[in-house]
Amino acid sequence: MQNVIETIQPAISTIVTAIVGVLVTFALAGINTLKNRANNWLDARTTDAQREVIHKVAGEAFALAQTAFKEAGGERKLQEALQYASLTLSSQGIVVSQVELKSAIEKAYLEYKTKTKAVFATEAQPNEEAAQAAAKEAVSGLAAKLNEFLAQATAEVVLVPQAQPEPEPVPAPTEPTQVSVATE
Repeated sequence: MQNVIETIQPAISTIVTAIVGVLVTFALAGINTLKNRANNWLDARTTDAQREVIHKVAGEAFALAQTAFKEAGGERKLQEALQYASLTLSSQGIVVSQVELKSAIEKAYLEYKTKTKAVFATEAQPNEEAAQAAAKEAVSGLAAKLNEFLAQATAEVVLVPQAQPEPEPVPAPTEPTQVSVATE
């Protein structure tokens, strides 16, 4: 029996070594796949983080151009915003094309316009309600004055015939008067 074990032992060692090799190969392939997925995930996260930074810097650039260059035209403001954003991002090591940067600044501009329109709409709403209330009050006041005027006018019409004094009697002449009649 010992002879059989000594003869089979090198074959078993070879088979066990082969099986361990195959298992290690599969483990390394799995680890490599996980590493690639982790790198892709980190790259995607880094890109998302960079996009957030780009959009924040674009918002700052738009705000700077809007306040510092009030009198300048839209194109000049855009150029100033592009210059500021480009310098700021390059100092942080983020490389962005001019088209991407311009689109981020335009997005900040559109968000600003949307917010200001929303603010104006909410501010106009209470003023509009107050104006409507004032108009209703004015109309009701005008209606009351008109009713009062009509009441006075109809009262005067009714009172005018009653208010006429009776004609005074003509006193009878005490002396006879001569009337001359001219004949032709």
